[in-house]
Amino acid sequence: MYKVAYYNQIAQQALSMINEDDYQMVDPSQEYDALLLRSKIIAPSDVSDKVLYIGRAGAGVNNIAVDEFTDSGVVVCNAPGANANAVKELVILGMLLSSRDVLGGIEWVQSLRNANRHVDIEKVVEQNKNHYIGPEIAGKTLGVIGLGSVGVSVANAASALKVKVIGFDPFISVSAAWGLSRKVKRAVSLDEIFINSDYITIHIPLMEKTKGYINASHLKKAKPGLRLLNFARGGLIDNDDLKEYLENGTVARYITDFPDNETINLPHTLCIPHLGASTPESEINCAKMVVHQMIEYLEHGNIINSVNYPEANMGQLRSKCRLTLHNRNVPNMIGQMTGMLSNENINIANMVNSSKGGYAYTMIDVESDISDELVSRLLDIDGVIRVRRLVNENY
Repeated sequence: MYKVAYYNQIAQQALSMINEDDYQMVDPSQEYDALLLRSKIIAPSDVSDKVLYIGRAGAGVNNIAVDEFTDSGVVVCNAPGANANAVKELVILGMLLSSRDVLGGIEWVQSLRNANRHVDIEKVVEQNKNHYIGPEIAGKTLGVIGLGSVGVSVANAASALKVKVIGFDPFISVSAAWGLSRKVKRAVSLDEIFINSDYITIHIPLMEKTKGYINASHLKKAKPGLRLLNFARGGLIDNDDLKEYLENGTVARYITDFPDNETINLPHTLCIPHLGASTPESEINCAKMVVHQMIEYLEHGNIINSVNYPEANMGQLRSKCRLTLHNRNVPNMIGQMTGMLSNENINIANMVNSSKGGYAYTMIDVESDISDELVSRLLDIDGVIRVRRLVNENY
């Protein structure tokens, strides 16, 4: 029986997917095989020594010490695309708020509550509404940086609103490309995005190499009056550089879903309190996705949407045993693994090997028993991090 713990509020609709006959829900202070969470910050010292899987019910994993868990053979998965619709809707709202001073107008109207009751509110409104005028988005150009699930959703939605859309993503996946509207034009560089766009929205992950991804080198080429939207992660934009271009008017408005001590004081900036995925539908979708991925990994060894190990899926176990091996991506690993099996006269029914950066993952189905002693010898191979043996009880 697998033991599962969770932090934060994980949607009950997702937890109900877990079969009580095969899983036991436990407190995070106990030992467990899998951990589900949302925003809880964790490192290896914070979790069970037995943990095999960590599921982040959301897209970003900057609250998880991914590199350290990778070294321990712990699979960390997220829920890409599960919150795409929620974020898309907020981005479209951000475009509208950046164009038309709706919030400023509402705040001004609210201030009239204290006006003398003899004041003709309708007349005052008609006399002053031109102070909050702003352009329509139809016919303007939106540049989308990053065409993953959210970027594609935003691009398609904006295109449907008669916005001209250009997208930049040198690493776009085949599945994302298939989902992109034919009306979306391809940009070959970031410079092309900044030179031609009236609005720019960014949808790439925050990693060490993407910190300050948008900076003065791009902003200086921006079309004057640019409205910049950030519903991805705060660290993607260099705030010091952005401040300069907000002050000189190159960037007319900055809308961000990630307030901090710097952005809250930037001029011409609207800070939203990280509401991108804050919908009941999004939270349920994200939780369901990571629970499904947990079940696939624990029961079958399949890895889906991992941020630290490669995708690998051999479906349900139909042979006698399945071995899964996490190892460093170095030469002769497969040869050593299969050589040990061959020496034991064990026939390989099926095998999958894939790699991601400096790490690799191997799944091997065999038609005979795998001894504890063989598992130990496989684990002793230099570079092997973790070995799991899954047994088909119905074989």
